[in-house]
Parts: sequence; structure tokens; C-alpha cells
Amino acid sequence: MNALEVNDLCKAYQAFTLDNISFELPSGCIMGLVGENGAGKSTTIKLILNMIKRDRGTVKLLGKDNRDNFVDIAEDLGVVLDEVGFAEVLNSVQVGKIMSKTFKNWNQKVYEEYLDRFSLPRKKKFKNYSKGMKMKLGIAVALSHDPKLLVLDEATSGLDPVVRDDFMDIVTEFTRDEGHSVLMSSHIVRDLEKVCDYIAFLNDGKLLLCEEKDRLYEKYCVIHCSKETFSELDNNAFLGKKESPYGIEAIADRSRIPSSFEVSPIDIEKLFIFMVKGDLE
Repeated sequence: MNALEVNDLCKAYQAFTLDNISFELPSGCIMGLVGENGAGKSTTIKLILNMIKRDRGTVKLLGKDNRDNFVDIAEDLGVVLDEVGFAEVLNSVQVGKIMSKTFKNWNQKVYEEYLDRFSLPRKKKFKNYSKGMKMKLGIAVALSHDPKLLVLDEATSGLDPVVRDDFMDIVTEFTRDEGHSVLMSSHIVRDLEKVCDYIAFLNDGKLLLCEEKDRLYEKYCVIHCSKETFSELDNNAFLGKKESPYGIEAIADRSRIPSSFEVSPIDIEKLFIFMVKGDLE
């Protein structure tokens, strides 16, 4: 079963349109939703969580339409949005007590273990937390009621590199259970590249591609050559290129490049940058 199915999802605002977004997240996998700020990541996630009204399209969460009995579906979701919204006067102990009354599967022991792991104070009020501390508390809550699907919108934002790395380990641990899945958005592509099984690229409200990460490594490569050599190659082979006084660097479809041509492996961040900004005109 797929943990998430998104089909033909659309949402139009005055100055932005999310246009015909479709993808699937298989159960037991991690998908990274990559894009610049304003690309449509948060809009997509809010539509998935039925927080805003769509113009068209369908969403299935854990096999269920997300417009039907969402309260029941939410029991199996762990959600951390880019702004964690607990009441400012609460401390972490009080948050835990409220969550224990909210989720049927709340595990207080797990929650306290995450508070310790993230070095979160028990008595400090939420309003006095730093942004990174707020995000850590949101993550602790999301992981403490045995969710089947984690939905994380810029959840590593505000975290220092050491804590971000620790969080990525937690995400990996979570999906060791084949019944657990993760959809996580970020503009920090290298974080996602470490842990994701699938990568979805959003740009200006459009889905540029959604593919298994390993397949992207297999399919695409980087070439460096002179302008003259580049002009002799199949222009349809390239996703994007950058010119400099030293020649051309380009992302290419390996199958369209002569086998004798020297190529280099890609990284996901470079692939995204070239797809968005690479000029092929």
C-alpha cells in the first residue's frame, strides 16, 4: 500500500498556482520534497493535511481520502510544520499532558526520552524557546504517539548542523519499521539526500520530477567540456548547463551521451539547481 497518493492537485492564488501535482509515496519509504522558498512545498503539505481547500485533485493518506474522517486519520499522522504552534504559556511537561489526552497511542516514556535526547527543559515556557527548541519539541510530540506517516515541513529549519544530523538519524530509525513512512520538505537539499528514498522537485508551483533517488544517480551525470564539443552533442540530452570562461558544465541524461565521453556523478542539490537555473537556450 502507498502511504500517500496525490493526484492532479491544484490550488490557485492571485500570484501563485500549484499546478497539477501528482506523486506517490510507497509505505516504508522517505520522500524529500525539494524546492526554493515559495516553490509550493508548504501549500502542497497543507493540501495533503486538508488545512486549505483545493481547487482540484485528490489525496489519499494511508489508503483513505483525506477529506473523510480526518480526525481518525490524524491519529496515524505525526506532523511538524514550519511554525510549531503550541500555546506560549505551556512548558514541555504540560504539552505532554495535553497530548496524552489528544492521542490514543500517546507514549509518555518515549516523549520523555525525546525531551532528554533534545536537551529540552521541563519548566521553561514555550514562548521563551528558541526557534530550534520549538522545532525539537514539535518533533518530540510527532514521534511519541506511534504515527505511521510523518509529515515534516522544513522541520530541520533552525536546527544546528549537529542536531540536524541527529534528526536525520531519527528519521532513518523511524522507517526501519516497514509500516512507517515520511514526507519531508526542505530547501536544505543535502539533508534530504542523506536519508530519502524518493526525491520530488517543486519549482514555481510545478513538479519538475519525482523519482527514486538511486534512479536519479543512475540516469543523470555531469559533463565538463568546451563550447565547441557541447554544440556537437544532442541538445535534448541536457537538463541544464552553466557557461564560464573555462567551458561548459551540464547535467545530462547518461543514455544520450556517447559511451566514450567522460562523465562525473551528480549530486541531488546540483541536479535541482541545474534544472531550475540551467540555461539551455
